[in-house]
Amino acid sequence: MSHVTTHVLDAALGRPAAGVEVRLEAAADEARTSWKPVATGATNEDGRVPDFGPDQLEAGIYRVVFDTAGYFERTGQRGFYPDVTIAFELADTEAHYHVPLLLSPFAFSTYRGS
Repeated sequence: MSHVTTHVLDAALGRPAAGVEVRLEAAADEARTSWKPVATGATNEDGRVPDFGPDQLEAGIYRVVFDTAGYFERTGQRGFYPDVTIAFELADTEAHYHVPLLLSPFAFSTYRGS
């Protein structure tokens, strides 16, 4: 299983958000001014990205970037956020990190999932 997983739910439509392009990136420097790609994918019909990145990652700062503009366009919604970026610290290299996104055209929320 991927060390980091994600799940996107469309709160406005009340269903999983399928077809959202997603990137996992690692901070390339301490100032977080540049990022290196780790994995890419797209959410499936259940709003999940199967095999999202490696099974094991080093401790560090990572971020998940969601292409919400493309998703909103495909679903006929006009969104305010063209993308959503969620940065987080992977401190425990033995733990699984789940980064879900609850999305609507004018709001989003996230939490550390299980």
